[in-house]
Amino acid sequence: MDFFLKSFIAAFHLIGSLDAELLTIVQVTLSTSGMATLLAALAGIPAGFLVAYNNLPGKRILITLLNTLQALPTVVIGLFVYMLISRRGIFGPLGLLYSQKAMVIGQCILILPLIASLTIAAVSRVDERYRKTAKTLGANGWQTALVVLREARFAIAAAVIAAFARVISEIGISMMLGGNIKGFTRTMTTAMALEYDKGSFTLALALGLVLLMLSLGVNVVFNLIQGKSGR
Repeated sequence: MDFFLKSFIAAFHLIGSLDAELLTIVQVTLSTSGMATLLAALAGIPAGFLVAYNNLPGKRILITLLNTLQALPTVVIGLFVYMLISRRGIFGPLGLLYSQKAMVIGQCILILPLIASLTIAAVSRVDERYRKTAKTLGANGWQTALVVLREARFAIAAAVIAAFARVISEIGISMMLGGNIKGFTRTMTTAMALEYDKGSFTLALALGLVLLMLSLGVNVVFNLIQGKSGR
């Protein structure tokens, strides 16, 4: 019990003193996860909207595939991307391995199906009367699509936040593609795993508390947006 309390006190002290190493790890985590979420949103939202808005051939199969990809383990994605960007891979000459760019690519692949699937669900839930009313008032195809997108905006925003919460806590992709390099590709989850292996719990516990606070903040925003979308 004494060890537990001392570890917590030391962790809070580390956070309160704004330790440089801790801040660097948090910054790397937020920058890579944020960029991956942004890129996945830029691709996943339009793709999901097009699938939900139009009667595409094989639509049900595509939705099933996206739902299946959501369950893909992070280590599988990490292995797949590693094969592509390693020295012997197709994109090996680009020198992406063990870089933040490689982590962003892997994380983007991880959450792209999630954002697309949730966007499809959000657009599909929009009342058909909005589309019919817009057409009755003389709106063209693009204007009608914007009306539907506007009605689904809160649910889509919640999908992006859920994707960020998913990617900020992953470890397999960051470890395999980033290499856990101090000050460069070390994220909160990979640093926690390393500190645990070293038997040094203060930094790991401090990072765990920061990650917990970030997750709490993300979920509070997520619930607020979901509340608005349900009105």
